[in-house]
Amino acid sequence: MERRPDPHALIDRIERLIHVDVGRNITGLFDAARGALWSAASALARTRPARVGLITGFYVPQGSPPAAETDGPVGAALLAKGFEAVGIPCRVATDEPCRSACAASLAGAGVPEVPIDVVAIGAPLAPLIETWRYAGITHAIAIERCGRSADGPPRNMRGQDIGSYTAPLDDLFTAGPWDTIAIGDGGNEIGMGAISRSVIAGHVAHGETIACVTAARHLIVAGVSNWGAYALIGALAALREDWRGTLLACLDETVDRAVLEATVEHGPAVDGVSRLRTLTVDNLDIATHHRILRMVRTMVERGHAI
Repeated sequence: MERRPDPHALIDRIERLIHVDVGRNITGLFDAARGALWSAASALARTRPARVGLITGFYVPQGSPPAAETDGPVGAALLAKGFEAVGIPCRVATDEPCRSACAASLAGAGVPEVPIDVVAIGAPLAPLIETWRYAGITHAIAIERCGRSADGPPRNMRGQDIGSYTAPLDDLFTAGPWDTIAIGDGGNEIGMGAISRSVIAGHVAHGETIACVTAARHLIVAGVSNWGAYALIGALAALREDWRGTLLACLDETVDRAVLEATVEHGPAVDGVSRLRTLTVDNLDIATHHRILRMVRTMVERGHAI
């Protein structure tokens, strides 16, 4: 019988699966964040009891129609499904422009009961911070959520200021006492402040302008942010044998498709690159995403590189 590798080695292999540049020139960001999947999954797996707050929603004002993008809410919904299934209560925070996409994603994942904390643009964040503290949140996970740049405004990959559509949920993310995990794919998302701004500027188009200054303790960089959700679910399945079967059941192509379809149809949501209301994420078709999903699942099931 072939000996299974240690969990750390397996999780590092999973991390390499999601380190695929899809056209943003972010290999330097992969290098800077290497090892974060292990540290993030370890932090979650060893906390008992854990309670998770998810932060997501990236608004595309020039979308057709203007809407949240498909990357982020889909991954957050899969994470919520997995956490709830293994007994980790969670809640989702977003802002008013992204509310419907997040609600649609959770419904598509079969967890519509997960609370959504919605902030109006311009509203104070103190009440939500107190809600999370009262709820006993132990880990804040931001996934594909545009964050504060060096001169203040959140900016999309084109360098455009989208602050009038984006509540500063950076302040929730860093308010503590929770540990912080972030997933991003471009340099402008909450958590990317863990990487030197000069690294982002040296690799990513408009990097000097768009680089987010809000740092995470554990920063997972992926080719597509939803892939980071796949990887975190897989890493937790690798670490916790008692969770393995339950979490791997969430890494299912049928589930992922149902979430994406619900998000696009009922959100509505748009592709962040094409800005169209299609069943794509970052201009990649669903088959491409499912190939990554299957590879993560199969790697954990077999316990060795594929």
